[in-house]
Amino acid sequence: MKAIVQDRYGPPETLTLTDVDVPVPAADEVLVRVEAAALNAYDWHVMRGDPRMARLTLGPTRPRARIRGRDFAGRVEAVGVDVRQPRPGDSVFGDLGDANGAFAEYVCVPAGLVAPMPVNLTAPQAAALPLAGVTALQGLRDAGRVGPGQRVLVNGASGGVGTLAVQLARALGATVTGVCSTRNVDLVRSLGADHVVDYTREDFTHGVRHDVLFDLVGNRSLTALRRALTPTGTLVLSGGGVYRGGSLLGPVRLLARGRLLAPFVRQRIVSLTATPGREHLDTLRAHAEAGRLTPVIDRTYPLSEVPRAIGYLEGEHARAKVVITV
Repeated sequence: MKAIVQDRYGPPETLTLTDVDVPVPAADEVLVRVEAAALNAYDWHVMRGDPRMARLTLGPTRPRARIRGRDFAGRVEAVGVDVRQPRPGDSVFGDLGDANGAFAEYVCVPAGLVAPMPVNLTAPQAAALPLAGVTALQGLRDAGRVGPGQRVLVNGASGGVGTLAVQLARALGATVTGVCSTRNVDLVRSLGADHVVDYTREDFTHGVRHDVLFDLVGNRSLTALRRALTPTGTLVLSGGGVYRGGSLLGPVRLLARGRLLAPFVRQRIVSLTATPGREHLDTLRAHAEAGRLTPVIDRTYPLSEVPRAIGYLEGEHARAKVVITV
């Protein structure tokens, strides 16, 4: 089969389209014929081994997992001997987690990490959901405890996670403010945001206070972010899209500071690490099939052009999701 492999850390040019063996599912795994795979900031962090501290788990000199990519959607081709669901022929979507391997024609994945594809979504749309959607769901519902009538602010509302977070916050009954650049104001408003702040013209940390602030950018201090919250509000920190590489800690620095400060303030500060799983995928599918959640796709690229697609994402030009078709 064809797959995008990498044998050393570096720029997109280190990714090559190569013939590799089709994987064989273990007893608890399913073999999926990949129809689409989505890019995430995670992919270029792994590609570059950046921040450098991440190499403690990714691999000291090169990624332990040779094939890039986490999110996928496709059709089940075969199942392991212990798998009862799904069955061959079923359309599924999922997230491989740190195992990687989605930028390929076939992938093996534990059956517990896939769910039926939403019936009203295409494979590219379904592939855009897992990591970004689970991050948004865990950040808002689980960490933020968002409920009806609350005021929620999403900083980074036009990104892959942000476009889904705006929709999920509305589905949870909140009044939503989205923060984005001028060119994305109409997009964020079309997703259902009640208010949109253009950060080039207005500082969202001065003004209305919110019950929950979901920070997806990491470009403001903890003091500034807390200023945008009510006295007992919740700050959910999730990485930092503004980070462009080249440091030891990268976006982990802000998350670590949040953990250190959390015990000493009235406001809740939660440093989020999204964890893939079937329950969250099923919840995303239910929202999608009910019309409450629709992934936004910026661009699609064929499998052979993954290096160009990651270069586009890495250069901060992308909004919402970039998807690979296989």
